[in-house]
Amino acid sequence: MTLALLDCPTGLAGNMLLAALLDLGLPEAAIHAPLAQLGLADRYRLRIEERRSGGLRGLHLEVETLESQPPHRHWGSLRQQLSSSPLDPALRQRVLAVFTLLADAEATVHGHVPEQVHFHEVGALDALVDVVGVCAGLLHFGVTSLRCTVPPAGHGTVQTAHGVLPLPAPAVLEIARRCGCPLGTSEGFPAGELTTPTGLALAACWSDGFGQAPSHVPLRIGVGLGSRSLDRPNLLRLCLARAVEPPTGDSSPEPEAPGAQPRLETIVQQQAQIDDATAEDLAFLAEELRQAGALEVFSQPIGMKKGRQGSLITALVSEPQRAALRQVWWRHSTSLGLREQMQQRWVLPRGIEELSTSLGPVRFKRHLRPDGLARCKAEYDDLAGLARQHGLPLAVVRAVVDRCLDQSGPEAQR
Repeated sequence: MTLALLDCPTGLAGNMLLAALLDLGLPEAAIHAPLAQLGLADRYRLRIEERRSGGLRGLHLEVETLESQPPHRHWGSLRQQLSSSPLDPALRQRVLAVFTLLADAEATVHGHVPEQVHFHEVGALDALVDVVGVCAGLLHFGVTSLRCTVPPAGHGTVQTAHGVLPLPAPAVLEIARRCGCPLGTSEGFPAGELTTPTGLALAACWSDGFGQAPSHVPLRIGVGLGSRSLDRPNLLRLCLARAVEPPTGDSSPEPEAPGAQPRLETIVQQQAQIDDATAEDLAFLAEELRQAGALEVFSQPIGMKKGRQGSLITALVSEPQRAALRQVWWRHSTSLGLREQMQQRWVLPRGIEELSTSLGPVRFKRHLRPDGLARCKAEYDDLAGLARQHGLPLAVVRAVVDRCLDQSGPEAQR
């Protein structure tokens, strides 16, 4: 349950954020391992150097490409590569969300459908390293909430694979429009790019909001440096912190609650009524929606016109992924329409942990209630795998795991 505060007074870029994570103590292996799972080992090198900018120290990161002939990367093939990869599911979902947002933004500004977007800057190897590395790093530190200050966007022009483009970059403006991200003034800065599409997409997909940091106690601070020389330190700071609730009114502050409070978040509900598909077709559609990043997918039997029985299919998705999920609906369902509705939901802090048992390791989901009690539930796939491995009934495996959970701490309840 870690709060992360991202301060970006001179802009936001993926390599600066990854450098800040390394400065926090992120092991390089946490970056290399998932990239190797994507088949990218030995295709890049991280050049990490401690430098100073405006008299302040920090880490500078440059991703050196070792590919002699970099392959063309289109979103269709890149999405398939990510979706079918052996990445940890939580990491795969985060990485897909960031690249989906980038693809949708690029498609809009260049007038293409997302699948045909030919990534240049955002799809190059360095961007893959930045996105995978940052998402892996934030998960490594257990970040559950991130707050970002408003980044200055930059002004002037920038040379890109598409030629000279105005700043802020068109994709930056589109990401900000889609996600409601505020962009700060660039007054007083020399002409140049301050916030990149990759940097803003990472912040938009991870941040709970933009603005000043809440009351907090800093625990650890990492500093990532930019490459440009400015009239001030060119850096961003990533602070891992403990939130502090300020007292209200004239009453004395009450002791800190033992549990975590639910968080309000906005999601998108997508729905379609289908009466001309088989049960297998619907099951396949639901699985494809989950693989594409849906938070949840479920169905309900309904009566439709002419007395036909049909199914109401519902998918809950995050705002940045709504456009990508639409493509799955069009590709794998027979529906001619799709309803969308913005909704709010309260969620309790949760996380995936691993427990050692006499039968083998088992992952379980732990969530903390406002009353301070933690509830745990073992992952079904792990239980089923151990049952097959040892030739035991599922109920026996669950009983063994439940006993281990009971012994892991008095605060844990199933």
